[in-house]
Amino acid sequence: MIHAFPKAAAGAAALFLMLPFAAQAQDSDDPQTLAVHGQATMVVQGVGGFADPYRGTNSLAPHQVRETIDVTLYAGVRPWDSGELWVNPEIDQGFGLSNTLGVAGFPSAEAYKVGRDEPYLRLQRLFFRQTIALGGESAVVTPAANQLGARQTANRVVLTLGKFGVGDVFDTNRYAHDPRGDFLNWSAVDTGSFDYAADAWGYSTGIAAEWYQRSWTLRAGLFNLSKIPNGETLERGFQQYQIDVEVEHRHRIGGQPGAIRVTAFRNRGRFGRFDDALALGAVQGQPADTALVRQRTTRMGVGVNMEQALTSTLGVFARAGIADGAIEPYDFTDIDRTAQLGVALNGAGWGRANDRIGLVGIVNGISHDHQRYLDAGGIGVLVGDGRLPHSGSEAIAEAYYDWQPRKNLDVTLDYQFVANPGYNRDRGPANVFALRLHGGF
Repeated sequence: MIHAFPKAAAGAAALFLMLPFAAQAQDSDDPQTLAVHGQATMVVQGVGGFADPYRGTNSLAPHQVRETIDVTLYAGVRPWDSGELWVNPEIDQGFGLSNTLGVAGFPSAEAYKVGRDEPYLRLQRLFFRQTIALGGESAVVTPAANQLGARQTANRVVLTLGKFGVGDVFDTNRYAHDPRGDFLNWSAVDTGSFDYAADAWGYSTGIAAEWYQRSWTLRAGLFNLSKIPNGETLERGFQQYQIDVEVEHRHRIGGQPGAIRVTAFRNRGRFGRFDDALALGAVQGQPADTALVRQRTTRMGVGVNMEQALTSTLGVFARAGIADGAIEPYDFTDIDRTAQLGVALNGAGWGRANDRIGLVGIVNGISHDHQRYLDAGGIGVLVGDGRLPHSGSEAIAEAYYDWQPRKNLDVTLDYQFVANPGYNRDRGPANVFALRLHGGF
């Protein structure tokens, strides 16, 4: 059944009626010195019945409906030339399906790993950005959330410091990276095997540097991991940390823009090896548990991310990634390898230029040691049915239609088909439906 919809959350939902009429940010070539933006998103998501012969601690349950709401303020100021300071307080409420458990490619990236009945306030981002011009053609930067309007050169260095999301800088994709505007599935909006540093809400503290030179960009970042896997509290002094490196090349094919990105990560901290957990569990006669065998080690992974416009209204995108399957994932989700392929279509062809359709297919997998760990009763970040006698890849298809009835207000219908949820061929397939309402200014 759906969780009770508290009065405070209903009040937050009422912001959908006000956001489209809020004051717009200035539209000028002159550098903005101050800006305020906001957004509100509500997702109601449900799953029907499916094969469910047994359950574990982290299993997806059939026949349920859940909702999430988030309301975010984006306030920015320019303290000096080419500098920006942004703060993003946010009100959150609600739960993901099964408390955001049961599927490695979880069906809603709007569902945090922390669910609550009553709305609560949290500071999600507080960061400073400095842009250093290096010459080249100058272009106008359109004002947006977390982006002051100005002019910037094609060649530049951008430094970002503070609390923000790794995904704000790395593994971006114009067609699949925003669960408030395009796809909902975790492994659609990010590379599933990218175990990026984050607290339970998806944010970290650290520094990122970007060097834009003609059609190339080189990015590097250093971020704090959470104190414990999937935890609510981040490290403060990089005792456990992540290093990210990304190379991007932008191009045009047939006059249409595209980009390819290669992203690598290196996590250093206290992680458990699956074979060590299996060996200890066998000796003790207990379920395998990586928490009992954690020691300081390194986990690495790499991913490729592509986007390409085919026409002015049609685009294609793809991602693929792999990570060390001998060691437990830490902050994102239980995926050791992943691949996705999708398309996005603008509605201009049927007279709805602001509407969009998206379709993506995703395959997520885990290593043999990871399979054995789950079969021995192990629990992961999101999955763990208590046993896994018949493992298989998670196969996910997602489709959405985003309808914009008026400016700054979007209504989205979303459907996902999930085969082998939690890599378990004994369970599923699950049919997941969602309604998303999003307003912003």
